[in-house]
Amino acid sequence: MTSAPWLAAMISPEQDFDGAPLLRKEFTLEEGHGAVVKATLRATAFGVYEASINGVPVGPDVLSPGWSSYEWRLRYRSYDVTSLVGPSTAIGVELGNGWYRGRLAWHGMSNLYGSELGFFGQLDIGFADGHVQSVASDTTWLAGPSTTTSNDLYDGQTIDARRLQRGWAEPGFAPGAAWTGVRKVAFDVDRLAEPVGPPVVRAGVVRPVEIFTSPSGRTLVDFGQNLVGWLRFTVRGEAGRMITVRHAEVLEDGELGVRPLRSAKATDTFILSGGQDVFEPTRTFHGFRYAEIAGWPGTLAEGDLEAVVVHSDLNRIGTFECSNELVNQLHRNIVWGLRGNFLDLPTDCPQRDERLGWTGDIGVFAPTAAYLYDVKGFLQDWLLDLAAEQKAQDGLVPITVPDALKYCPQPAEFPEPESSALWSEASVWVPWALWEAYGDISVLENQFDSMASHTRRVEGLLSPTGLWDSGFQFGDWLDPDAAPDQPWAAKADTGVVATACMYRTARITAQAARLLGKHDDEAYFEALAARVRHSFAEHYVAADGTIFSDCTTVYALALAFDVLDTPELREFAGNRLADLVRDNNYRVSTGFAGTPFITHALTDTGHVDEAYRLLLEEGCPSWLYPVTMGATTVWERWDSMLPDGTINPGEMTSFNHYALGAVADWMHKAIGGIRPLEPGYAKVLIAPQPGEGIHWARTSLETPHGEVRVEWRLDGGEFRLEATVPDGVAADVVLPDGARQTIEGGTHSFSASADSAIPSRV
Repeated sequence: MTSAPWLAAMISPEQDFDGAPLLRKEFTLEEGHGAVVKATLRATAFGVYEASINGVPVGPDVLSPGWSSYEWRLRYRSYDVTSLVGPSTAIGVELGNGWYRGRLAWHGMSNLYGSELGFFGQLDIGFADGHVQSVASDTTWLAGPSTTTSNDLYDGQTIDARRLQRGWAEPGFAPGAAWTGVRKVAFDVDRLAEPVGPPVVRAGVVRPVEIFTSPSGRTLVDFGQNLVGWLRFTVRGEAGRMITVRHAEVLEDGELGVRPLRSAKATDTFILSGGQDVFEPTRTFHGFRYAEIAGWPGTLAEGDLEAVVVHSDLNRIGTFECSNELVNQLHRNIVWGLRGNFLDLPTDCPQRDERLGWTGDIGVFAPTAAYLYDVKGFLQDWLLDLAAEQKAQDGLVPITVPDALKYCPQPAEFPEPESSALWSEASVWVPWALWEAYGDISVLENQFDSMASHTRRVEGLLSPTGLWDSGFQFGDWLDPDAAPDQPWAAKADTGVVATACMYRTARITAQAARLLGKHDDEAYFEALAARVRHSFAEHYVAADGTIFSDCTTVYALALAFDVLDTPELREFAGNRLADLVRDNNYRVSTGFAGTPFITHALTDTGHVDEAYRLLLEEGCPSWLYPVTMGATTVWERWDSMLPDGTINPGEMTSFNHYALGAVADWMHKAIGGIRPLEPGYAKVLIAPQPGEGIHWARTSLETPHGEVRVEWRLDGGEFRLEATVPDGVAADVVLPDGARQTIEGGTHSFSASADSAIPSRV
């Protein structure tokens, strides 16, 4: 059955009903057309919705339709509900504020997209004779109160079980006096868009590992894992009793550490009915490991409640494991950070009054994400929003997508919005990461105009010297040597960082143009890249090879982006980078810009030992320091928690921020040994680079062509490698001693001297 034309209207209840109204429509099937052969519900909302037919949820999704750039794209979801319709059928819909009307960002503002909740839906029922009966949202629907009396993504949800109306979404329900009619709300159906990415779902359950009493006498529950979602439980107690649940990621002095949440209350409240109540607050979400429970009737036991993990419905495709358990925990932290922040869009953090789609974070993390999970549809959907925002802002790629910040007051330290290196580069780097990971040329076809528009806009921002050295830049954001209240005050010169980024962007845009057969664009952007590279060398690289500001980030970017144009300069930069890493006792000295690329830059210039020692360092700042402090996700700051167990004094401190976990891309490629030689792994390079501190590793990746699997170990004096590639795929295998061989489908074994695998330290 093809989809019937839209007959629906956007409807809103005549009363607000505490921001969580119920909507219902009851009808009977038309007779004389035979059996129902297909029934499809298409639905969306101003706010978030959950739909049911005859009391049964139409799908597993929650928080639909998610957050998109609502001004231009309001996604709808389609559900096969053939098995749910009956002779008498009721459609029930629960609404909530969500991103559309709830609080967004740290300014305390809400209603950024509109002040009225609304529902838009159509149920098309196909019969055996070809007839289609359509039941659409219109003014014949009814609206009433729900058990929810308040709901906000940041602040939490309040549910009063005494207000439950059993059977409200089933046929035969008699609405009481509190129910009202609905009215039409102005809505342009041209904004409707089919989603490219998956829905948000309940993805798992985590049980408590400990219940204990805090020094102040509060009941705390430790779930053992920093996660994103909510609590679910069944409870019985006297009517009117109030259970309050507060959430936080960490403890400080034995109590819930809520200061990093800033103004987000992250508090759910449940009021008991007097009977047996089931509570699940699906109109909010929280980032937490710990929950503080107050008002529980009797003694709380570990079996009484569970944490529901919520994120977009993504398939895991990549794995990594090695002999170092701290590194394994780091990798698990990176995976959990992705899960928590890939909740309909790639956000920076899931817990405080922010949770925005920061472009810089995903710009550098996309290769890691694309290895761990199949994120093609997820990120393609987000890129459509990026392009829509960009088009509406004259080619400017905003720092967050969707761009809620355009409706908010601009902080004094940030001037008028303009393209920002690394952040705005997501318009180019993310499509390219998807192309390399999955080999689907449609990604570049769909995004090329956006890529080219950004690159041309930045070209117009270059100074007469050909450098991108003016205007505000985030630069090497959160350099560990910057003061907690000045995260932009990095060692790396912002012009060096921005100009290096611009060179990479121009080159990628030129390569995309070549692949798409846009030869004039290819020549244009190649020439632009050459000019930027020349300017970088002329103004930032001294005669002896020293790069201006002479710190790890500038060398890492110059090497990783291939900005340096002679082998001698690359050799100097690699040696200087290794020297700086050693001089800093292998502690991390890079921020958001340098961190994703520094280990790549080291190994690509022959400094494998320095890369391993940088990864394996446990002192602060380092990747493993948070692991030694008990972290179960990646932190925003290298020292989000200080060694004495106190929370970093900076106002901006998150314990679930995936950006610094971009090192996993290097772990997969250099330690694990898997990287694409052709987009989508149509041809593979298998070249693990062992280093001291790790004596075996195994990794796997489900590519578009089948599974690639690599396992190596140091066995006495021998390096042993086993590699599996899919049928029809060729792989170049490079052993640590330089021996090279091309293999095809199947499992193959190799060996080499262990002395060649890990060179002696000098």
